[in-house]
Amino acid sequence: MTSRKSGKKQSVGSLTADVVSRLRKMGSKRVRDAMLRYRIPNDNAFGIPVGKIQSLGKELGRNHELALALWKTGFYEARMLAALVDDPKLVTPAQMDRWCKDFDNWGIVDTVCFKLFDETPHAWKKVAQWSKRRDEFQKRAGFALLACLGVHDKRASNENFIKCLPLIEEAATDQRNFVKKGVSWALRVIGRRNIELNNAAMQLAQKLANSSDPTSRWLGKEALREFKRPLVRSQLEKVSRSKLTKVSDL
Repeated sequence: MTSRKSGKKQSVGSLTADVVSRLRKMGSKRVRDAMLRYRIPNDNAFGIPVGKIQSLGKELGRNHELALALWKTGFYEARMLAALVDDPKLVTPAQMDRWCKDFDNWGIVDTVCFKLFDETPHAWKKVAQWSKRRDEFQKRAGFALLACLGVHDKRASNENFIKCLPLIEEAATDQRNFVKKGVSWALRVIGRRNIELNNAAMQLAQKLANSSDPTSRWLGKEALREFKRPLVRSQLEKVSRSKLTKVSDL
């Protein structure tokens, strides 16, 4: 990458050091302290608002090598930035597994999945693998990634998501906070994609709501409340009408 001051190309190491230095200066004790209220550890954090990290990411642009180097620093904001500057086309399954093993809070999990991993060609395989992990944040990553695919992968077939419903049912008894919220997120997103998936998700949600397991019941009831909201019903009907219009135009 070219330095704006000298016009010379910086090494990855030099650029990484410069970026970390900038992040350190952007830090705020107030923001750092506030992280704990959201259950995000701040041991390796500077305390920077997400908006400022996003602005820096836009300034830096895509840089796969920089992303790898930033991740290795271990700093919270550096890892957030890594997800923003990495190139999904260059991300390998091995890299995804390495980063997944480093996940130690929901903020990093959700950002990496939402901004990077769901754009890779390996995302669906990782959903199946990570959803069966034992570690709380690695397991959350499987369901967070599924939810992100539900939001962003417009080309995915209904079958892709229906195949994942058994993963949700299997994990529904996991009472750990960040797992159950990730599972809930995935189920609710799937049920909002279209009428067919809504019907399938509703059936599972009803089954969970009738379960003797308290976590499963919570998940089912949360999803049913979501699916019954007037706004959700209206969106589903709009999607259905749009598909019918496209078919009639053929």
